[in-house]
Amino acid sequence: MIAWLHGSVLTLLCLSELQHPDDLAATRRYYDEFAACYDRARGGHVKDGYHDLIDDLEVDFLKRFAEGRDVLEVGCGTGLLLERIASFARRAEGIDLSPGMLEQARSRGLEVHEASATALPYPDHTFDVTCSFKVLAHISDIRRALYEMTRVTRSGGVVVAEFYNPRSLRALAKRLGPAGKISDKTTEAAVYTRFDSPDEAPRLLPPGTRLIDRRGVRIVTPTASALKIPLLGSFFQAAEWRLCDSALAEFGGFWIGAFRKS
Repeated sequence: MIAWLHGSVLTLLCLSELQHPDDLAATRRYYDEFAACYDRARGGHVKDGYHDLIDDLEVDFLKRFAEGRDVLEVGCGTGLLLERIASFARRAEGIDLSPGMLEQARSRGLEVHEASATALPYPDHTFDVTCSFKVLAHISDIRRALYEMTRVTRSGGVVVAEFYNPRSLRALAKRLGPAGKISDKTTEAAVYTRFDSPDEAPRLLPPGTRLIDRRGVRIVTPTASALKIPLLGSFFQAAEWRLCDSALAEFGGFWIGAFRKS
């Protein structure tokens, strides 16, 4: 299966930077619309298990580097992760392109600002840790975004960046299945999406950074709905936690790298 994922799936998905221009206005509209329902299956609302598993694995990894530190989340959305980050960070701030998302983040009492990932409104060396989850895959100028994240991180600090991985079951499902809906009229196909492999991702960061840790998220879970199946869902939950830091991390649908800034 690994060889198949590495070959056929990679070939398919390297073609799928889904042919949508990275138009900031269009992206803002997309996420403003998504804001109305984004939290429904997450963090204390009606849970489906899948989104909470992904969020838990992301926050658990980040805590290794961010506990007691000054942290910026790039693309904080409605603040679901940022609220959790704030519980263990010394200081936690977030930026997002979408006023609709930020309205909900502010209702959580979080310090957030409207800004683009490619033009962060902070001086150099402001944070100990800069992180981004589920966001970089929707930025065509990803190198610029990663440069900005690195710029505002202090020397010796860490950039935690999550990429959509073409070598994964999730990527195959996205390629072959119908686009998920964010509303009655809009699907995920309306937003630019890219896939960057664990081999490619470190080369997207600017010089002066080095990979120090990584995690794979959604390695063996074939579809989000699989977690709703009694017993089988529990098996996948346990397997994801057991495998996330193993050699199979390279096949996670979400690949997270932690990069130390010199």
